[in-house]
Amino acid sequence: MKVAISNLEMKPHPKFEGVRIGFVVTKELYPELSITVLEIEPQVQIPIHTHEREVDSIFVLSGEGEVYLEGKWSKIQAGDVVVVAPKKEHGVRNTGKVTMRCYIVHAPALW
Repeated sequence: MKVAISNLEMKPHPKFEGVRIGFVVTKELYPELSITVLEIEPQVQIPIHTHEREVDSIFVLSGEGEVYLEGKWSKIQAGDVVVVAPKKEHGVRNTGKVTMRCYIVHAPALW
């Protein structure tokens, strides 16, 4: 399987306004993992939350912002990778002036 992220169809996120999501791999194809791309508009936050079973891996493709992890917000930028264990609180917010793009892997699959 080969997917060009630049050609990925981006749709409004079902839960978060100001966030678009593109599906690369879903649990229907591989229950072991799901891969998505998120586009987060400036000044938009994905609220602090947890995942019961999934490891959440966030690779920042472009833009900058902050990630909530281990009880505090820390700066993130293009090239950074964040790995969140199951049941750990985390969130992401775009503090920059351009859309932040993130490549997200959940294992096992979330989507």
